[in-house]
Amino acid sequence: MSEIIKNRYEFVVLFDVENGNPNGDPDAGNMPRIDPESGLGLVTDVCLKRKIRNYVETVKEEEAGFQIYIKEEVPLNRSDRAACQALGIEETEDKKVTEAIKKLKKNDPKADLKLRDYMCKNFYDIRTFGAVMTTFVKAALNCGQVRGPVQLGFARSIDPVVSQEITITRVAITTEKDAENKQTEMGRKSIVPYGLYRAEGYVSANLARKVTGFTEEDLELLWEAIINMFEHDHSAARGKMAVRELIVFKHSKELGDCPAYKLFDAVEVKKNEGVEAPRRYQDYTVEIHQEQIPDSVEMKRMI
Repeated sequence: MSEIIKNRYEFVVLFDVENGNPNGDPDAGNMPRIDPESGLGLVTDVCLKRKIRNYVETVKEEEAGFQIYIKEEVPLNRSDRAACQALGIEETEDKKVTEAIKKLKKNDPKADLKLRDYMCKNFYDIRTFGAVMTTFVKAALNCGQVRGPVQLGFARSIDPVVSQEITITRVAITTEKDAENKQTEMGRKSIVPYGLYRAEGYVSANLARKVTGFTEEDLELLWEAIINMFEHDHSAARGKMAVRELIVFKHSKELGDCPAYKLFDAVEVKKNEGVEAPRRYQDYTVEIHQEQIPDSVEMKRMI
C-alpha cells in the first residue's frame, strides 16, 4: 500500500481557452465569468475540481479506493448507504436506518469516526478535497466536515478577456407550429476569443496524515488528472482548452519551509514585447525566479 505523503506542496497551473467558454455564469446567461472591476476572466475552484473528479472516474472506472463521492445524477445518500452497510446496517428504509444507527452509536461511541475513515478510504475525492457530510443518511450519523489536504483557488486570467456573443442559426425547430412558419431559428453562443488562466493550489501533508490518508499514489494521480483534465472534457463550448504548465513546489518537511506566496511570486507570466492582444500561448513568457525559491524547496515543471 502506498505511503501517506510526508511533504507539503504548492502548485501553479496555467491553462488556456481559444474561442470557448471556460466556465459559464448561470446568473449572467451562462456568459464567461469576468471580474467586473478588472476585466479578468474567472474560473471557479468547483469547476476545476469537477474536471479532476471526472478524469479520475474515467481512468479508474470505480476501482476500489478510487470511487467518486460527488458526481452527476447520483444522490449523496446512495453512497452513504454503502458506508452504512460496511458497518453492518443493511436496512433500506430511512426510519429503520436511523434506528439502526442510533443502536450502533450506543454500542460504539466511535461509529462516526469509523464511518469517516471508511469514506476517506473508498472515495478519492473525499480523500483529496474533503467533503461536508453532515447530511449523512438524514444526519443520523454525522461525519462532520472532512477537510481535505488538496485545496484550489479560483483561476484568474493573466490579462483582461473579452466576452463575445456570437449569433448562430439553428435548424432545430422546437414545435410543429413553429415549423409551419419558419425553417430556422436564431441562437447565441458566448465565447472568450483567447485567455490564459492561472490557478494556484496547496497540498497539506499534515491534513493527509491526521485526517484523510492521502497517499503518494493519490498525489501522482492528482498531477496526472490536472495535466489531462481538459483532454476528456471537450465540447462545443470548450473545444480548445489545454493545460500548458503545471509547476510543483515540494517542501522538505510536513509543515513546509516558507510561505506559499513567496513560491507563487517566483512564477511570473507576462506578455511578450510588442504583443497587445494575445491570441495564443506563445504570446506569453513564463519565467521562474529561482533566486526567490529556498534551497530546501524542490521545483519541478511537470509539463
